[in-house]
Amino acid sequence: MDPLRTQSQSGMPESEAAAEARRLIDNWASTPVHHHPTSFRDDTEPPAFGTNPPVPQPDQRIVPAWAAGIAVASIGVGAGVTGIGCGAWLVLQGLASVSLAGVLMVTLPFAGLAMVATAIGGAISKARSAVTTNVYEAPVTQNTRISNTSHQRGMFSRTRNDVR
Repeated sequence: MDPLRTQSQSGMPESEAAAEARRLIDNWASTPVHHHPTSFRDDTEPPAFGTNPPVPQPDQRIVPAWAAGIAVASIGVGAGVTGIGCGAWLVLQGLASVSLAGVLMVTLPFAGLAMVATAIGGAISKARSAVTTNVYEAPVTQNTRISNTSHQRGMFSRTRNDVR
């Protein structure tokens, strides 16, 4: 047999290791199981003050001004968008419950107001437009002669009218 094989890993010969293992197993089997508590609670009242003076614990956290500004701005934007969304939801819920007659009753005054504003704007525009009158005081000659020549050539002809 190999001499290294006759010893256990702890350097103990195998026969002694086997005897020690047998002794531990027998001892464990004969020992009763004891349940030990895994926690402890001390119910005594702590003293109101001790012998040591209180130690100041200053807050050393430093937040850059830009980070604080972004945090405040994001909270404000979030709250504003939430308010706008709730308002839009309320408006749309109200419009969903209105009939056509109700919609017309609400929108007709605005349409009438728009028509009146358009009429007033048109009248003001017409009143401000410049009037141009051309007055001729010399003899006028009107030439009504039109010389028209037309040329067509080939199978796929193209007509060109020369007006002079």
